[in-house]
Amino acid sequence: MMSWLVENILRYLLVARYQELWRKNVFNRFETMNYLSPRHQAYTLSALPELQPLVINFGRKLRVWPHNHGRFGLSVSEPWTLGILESRRRLFSSTPAGGDLPLSGIRVLEIGQLIAGPFAGQLLGQFGAEIIKIEPPQTGDPLRVWRELDVDGTSPWFRSIGRNKKSVAIDLRRPEGRELVKKLAIKSDVLLENFKPGTLEKWSMGPANLHPHNPSLIFTRVSGYGQTGPWASRPGYASVCEAESGFRYINGYPDPQTGRLSGAPVRPNISLGDSVAGLHAAFGTVLALLSRHRQEARASSRPIGKTVDVSIVESMLNLMEGIIPEYDRKGKIRGPSGSSVTGIVPTNAYPCRSESPAQTSPDEYIVIGANGDTIYNRLMRAIGRQDLIGPEYQHNQHRVGRQEEIETAISGWTRQRTPDEVIEVMNAARVPVGRVVSVKEVVENAHIRERGAVRDVNIGDWTVKMQGTFPVLDGVDSQPKWAGPDLGAHTDEVLTEDLDLTQEELGQLRREGIIG
Repeated sequence: MMSWLVENILRYLLVARYQELWRKNVFNRFETMNYLSPRHQAYTLSALPELQPLVINFGRKLRVWPHNHGRFGLSVSEPWTLGILESRRRLFSSTPAGGDLPLSGIRVLEIGQLIAGPFAGQLLGQFGAEIIKIEPPQTGDPLRVWRELDVDGTSPWFRSIGRNKKSVAIDLRRPEGRELVKKLAIKSDVLLENFKPGTLEKWSMGPANLHPHNPSLIFTRVSGYGQTGPWASRPGYASVCEAESGFRYINGYPDPQTGRLSGAPVRPNISLGDSVAGLHAAFGTVLALLSRHRQEARASSRPIGKTVDVSIVESMLNLMEGIIPEYDRKGKIRGPSGSSVTGIVPTNAYPCRSESPAQTSPDEYIVIGANGDTIYNRLMRAIGRQDLIGPEYQHNQHRVGRQEEIETAISGWTRQRTPDEVIEVMNAARVPVGRVVSVKEVVENAHIRERGAVRDVNIGDWTVKMQGTFPVLDGVDSQPKWAGPDLGAHTDEVLTEDLDLTQEELGQLRREGIIG
């Protein structure tokens, strides 16, 4: 009876003391139990936001004592053992860890802006991570007013990239604001940023500053050229980094004589480098989380958060296929190829007859990809050009040398037909084909709708269409939970729940312009 009573009193004291110290942010975020003495089995509890389960097997002599730095410990004299204090690493997010999304329970503090960093945050948030987005009071992320503006003056683009995020308005230019963000970072799993390298260090918010308080904090850092190297300090937007990666050089039309770029390169009408870097940042973050999980599984080591160093230039280099090894081994400098692709035949955009009888010149294109050997043969039979089948056209390397002849035959056939007629024949022959469409056709596409690839998300009294959640995972709901929030919509919620600020303190910070 006495042992049962002591056990329950001790459990109450442990949990109560822990809750008190955690609210005061006394603990460092470690989960491991450390031997303090070889003779007395003693453990300290450090940052154990969840104790599950708490199992204590008692011997004869047990004592609880205050420990240094606000910690506390247990000691049992030999040969009796204390048993086990099992702990599960705290998942800092306020979203349930047991949800059906892969990243439920992970908190990401996003302090970047515009596209690259926030796109990574969007991807992580779509799969369950709690994203706390720090924005400047008054103005917010500049993307809020980029391109088209909705009836409320906010960009629909921001409503999409800001989906599932919590907006907290804090002025990082002010020391008081940075102190608030530091405290939030200490209670986060990931810090995501896309400032110029050195900015966090200037603000005393880099790994060297925060890891002493939260050693397992992951830093995901997106920049133009990376955190190291002679160009690290250079500002780098996606457009410039696409050029420096060699990507822009291969987009456009070739000079007929040299094969090199003729005139200005053609830019895809999106910030491709930013989005590709965001993909790499999200991927790298998940890898770092996996690494931390494996460290935690080894009781002998404390988890140390990794730095994920994402360069826009290097992200674009990752898309460059065989261009570098081909240059290294063969001295080949690949140039642009218009609407086709170098070394693969046939795959191109082909003109079609207009659907309108009054239109005399082609104004619509379809794309045919028939570079597979058997697919190529089916294509030639479908357009009545069996004369282009045989040993001289059998494999791709044969067809590359006869590209002009093959492309002329295909375009000559498509010019006499409407896009629908071409698609009908190609589908019957099982040849990959697609119409070149605008966003209007995309959102009206029955297949896109059936797959849930475009979703309607509520914003007050209206909705906005945005891309769904990709990739599709079994059992994962791909519907965005909410659209990008209004500026500072979650400031009070986050600062009161996570930093225990009072309404009076919030009011004072707001009057001083530190929060919004």
